[in-house]
Amino acid sequence: MDLDTYLVFLTATVVVLLIPGPTVMMVVGSSLTQGRRAAVPLALGVGLGNFVAAVASLAGLGMLLAASAELFAVFKWAGAAYLVYLGVKAWRADPAAGTGPDCVRPASNRTHLLNACLVTATNPKAIVFLCAFLPQFIAPDRPQLPQLLLLEITVQALTMVVALFYALLAVKARRIVANPRSMKTINRIGGTTLIGAGILTAALKRA
Repeated sequence: MDLDTYLVFLTATVVVLLIPGPTVMMVVGSSLTQGRRAAVPLALGVGLGNFVAAVASLAGLGMLLAASAELFAVFKWAGAAYLVYLGVKAWRADPAAGTGPDCVRPASNRTHLLNACLVTATNPKAIVFLCAFLPQFIAPDRPQLPQLLLLEITVQALTMVVALFYALLAVKARRIVANPRSMKTINRIGGTTLIGAGILTAALKRA
């Protein structure tokens, strides 16, 4: 792979990742409800989930998802249902209560990481996209494994950077208001964003 090809790949990847999709909406919604402490675990979780999606695409799952409407639907609805669950949980939270089942309790770093990983890894579009996108930039007359590793490492790094960027933007918006009434509104905005991500995931169609 020559430098020009890599730069084209780099630009195209950044553009694609900056377009808000279910994963970005999940990161924003979670960051709005949980704050700065969630930003890095969410970004790492998105990176891990993207790695799982990349491995799945290389293993042939991307081709299978593109060919099987039933399997695509299973992945799609599983991810959508989980996002809606997280959104409803955040929407119903009452930060003024302090305790009780409806209070947003700070989730652990592990929980944020696993949530982001699960949502990203179960996005069928991501798996199909990686399966179709990466090979376009691999020179067939050169060793393919080093090229594939370079492209995948690049995608992983950019995915986490973009996720962290959106998370910190959401945290900055959250910190503008800190009283319980405003935080309740922020929680509901975050919850609505998560539910919207679930609806967006449910609306995904196979290419």
